[in-house]
Amino acid sequence: MIKNKHLDRLRQKASLLPKRPGVYLMKDADGQVIYVGKSKTLKNRVSQYFQSTFHGAKTDRMVSNVFDFDYILCDTEIEALALENSKIKQLEPRYNIKLKDDKSYPYILLTNEEYPTLVITRSRVKGKGVYFGPYSSGQTARQIVKTVGRIYGIPSCKKVFPRDIGKSRPCLNSQIGRCCGVCTGRLSSNEYKALIDGVQSVLKGDISEAKKMLNEKMLSASESLAFEAAAKYRDRISALEALYKTQKVVASSDVNCDVIGIHRSDAVSIIAFFFIRGGIIFDTQSYSIGAYALDGDEELESFICGIYEQRGQIPKEILISDQLFSDNDSNSIKEYLSSLRGSNVNVVYPMRGEKAQLCRLVCDNAKQKALQFESEAMKSDRVLVSLAKALALEIIPERIEAYDISNYGNDNITAGMIVSENASLKKSAYRIFNIKSTDIQDDYASMHEVLSRRLDSYEAKSSGFEKLPDLILLDGGSTHTRIIRRLFEERGYNVPIFGMVKDDYHKTRALTNGYEEISLSRTDELFIFLYKLQEEVHRFTIGKMKQAKRKSLKTSSLTAINGVGEKKALALLEHFESLDALKKATAEQLEEVKGINRKIAESIISYFSENK
Repeated sequence: MIKNKHLDRLRQKASLLPKRPGVYLMKDADGQVIYVGKSKTLKNRVSQYFQSTFHGAKTDRMVSNVFDFDYILCDTEIEALALENSKIKQLEPRYNIKLKDDKSYPYILLTNEEYPTLVITRSRVKGKGVYFGPYSSGQTARQIVKTVGRIYGIPSCKKVFPRDIGKSRPCLNSQIGRCCGVCTGRLSSNEYKALIDGVQSVLKGDISEAKKMLNEKMLSASESLAFEAAAKYRDRISALEALYKTQKVVASSDVNCDVIGIHRSDAVSIIAFFFIRGGIIFDTQSYSIGAYALDGDEELESFICGIYEQRGQIPKEILISDQLFSDNDSNSIKEYLSSLRGSNVNVVYPMRGEKAQLCRLVCDNAKQKALQFESEAMKSDRVLVSLAKALALEIIPERIEAYDISNYGNDNITAGMIVSENASLKKSAYRIFNIKSTDIQDDYASMHEVLSRRLDSYEAKSSGFEKLPDLILLDGGSTHTRIIRRLFEERGYNVPIFGMVKDDYHKTRALTNGYEEISLSRTDELFIFLYKLQEEVHRFTIGKMKQAKRKSLKTSSLTAINGVGEKKALALLEHFESLDALKKATAEQLEEVKGINRKIAESIISYFSENK
C-alpha cells in the first residue's frame, strides 16, 4: 500500500489531465525531478500511480516520495518517447534506469576521407565518418580492425593519402602483400573504394556477401592464371572465416537480427542483447539494473530505445523475448527505431522455431550473467570497502556477523548467527541459539539474549567466539538496533551495529544505526552483498528452527492422534504456527493442510476435546 499524505491532492490533479500523448515529470518536496515517464494517454497513466493499490516495489517507493508533478504534451506517442529519452539524459532522475554513457564502449570509425581508414574510438562525432558498434570490449574492436584490415589490405601506417602517394619507398607490409600499397600509386581511388565497400560489408555483418565476393575474385584470378593473386584471395577468405570461427553459430547463415531478453531476480535484473550476423553471434552486451528497476513496460521501452539511440546501428529485425513485456505490444518501439534507422524495423515476439530458440538462448545468457554478478558481489574485496564507506566505519569489516530470530508463534524460538570473513560466507562459524529467557514471542528480548550470550562466550574465550566481529548486522529495524547498541555500550564494547531494514515486500531497502537510515542503491555490489547476507541468515535460522520442531515432534502429543505421523504433525504446526492455534482450529481449517482429510481432522478435534 502506498503511503503518501498528498495522494488525494495528486489524484485530483491527475484527473484534470488531458487524454493525450505526453511526458510527465514526478517531483519530490524539494522540486527535484525523481522520475520521467511517457504515455499515449497522460490522464490514464498518471492517475494509475495515485491509486491505493500495489504497483510494484520500485514504483510504490517512487510514488511515496512524489509531492507534485509536471507534464509536457506531445502530438504522438513516438514524439513522447523521444522527449522522454531526452529528459532522462538531461535530468538523470533517481528512479529511472541509468544508461551507461556511450564513451564507455568502443566503436570502429571508418573515416570519410578520400582514402578512408579504420580507427577505434570511444566517442561519436558527427561528420567524421561511419561508426560501427559499440562493441562489448576494446579487445573485440581491435581484433576486428586487425583482421579486416589484413583481409582487405587497408593501410595501418601514419601516411596521409593522397598527399604521400609516391613520396617514399613502399613499407614492408606492402612488399609482403599485407597492405594494398596505396603509397605506390598503383591503386586507383576507385579500386580502393571497392576494398572499402568490402570492409563495410563485413563490419555491417554481411559476412556471406563478403565471402561470395572474395570467392568470385579468387576464381577469376585462377582462371586468368594469376595464381599469386588467387592465393591472396584464398588467404583473405581463411582470415575472414577465422574471425568468426570462435563465435557461436546459432542460426541459419541468412539470419541477421538482434535478440533481446531479460532475467529478473530478487537481487538484480539483467537485460541481454545478442547481435547476430550471418547466423553467428557477432557480439553480445548485457546491462545490470536494480532488482526493482523494471516494474512496468513503459520504462523498459524507453531503456531499449535509449540503447539503440546510443549504438546507432539498428538492424532490419529485432527479436524480443516474450518475458520482456507484459502485453507484447511493440508498436511504439517499432515506430521509434524505424524513425532512427530511416527505414522499417520489424520487431517480433517469436513463439516457436529457430527464432524462439534464440530468445530462450539470450534469456539463459542473461540468467548466467545475473548469477555471475551475484557471485562476484559476494567475493569481491571492493564490496567491503564500499560497506566501510557507506557506514563510515573506522576499519574495513573483515569479519561480519549477522543475526535473525525465527519461531512458530511461542514455540521453538530460535536465533541464528552467520559469519562472513573477507566477503565470503564461513559456514563452519555459523551458530544457533535456542532462546531461554522468554517463552513468548518477543523478538527484542530474544535478540538481547542472543547478543548477551555472544558477549559471554567472548569473555569466556569459548571456541568460535574468541574475537569480536568488525561489524554486526541485525535482521531488524531501528528498535532492534538501539537495544543491542545499548547492550554493547553498557558492557564496554565498541562494535559497529546496524539493522538490515526490509520494505513491505520483505526485501532489503536500507541499513539503520538505530536513529537514521542509510539507503542502498540496487544497482551495485553492496546491495547484492547485504541482500545475500540477509537471505542467508534467514535461511539458516528458519532451517534450524524447523529441525528443532521436527525433533520435538518425535515425542509430540500430535503423533498420538490416529492418522497423524511426524510429517503431518510438522505440516500442521507449520500451517498454524503454534499448538494453541491448532487446538482452536475447525475441521474446515484443518483440511486446508496437505494430507489432512475430514476423518483425520475430526480425530484431531476429538483428541484435543478429550485431553483438555
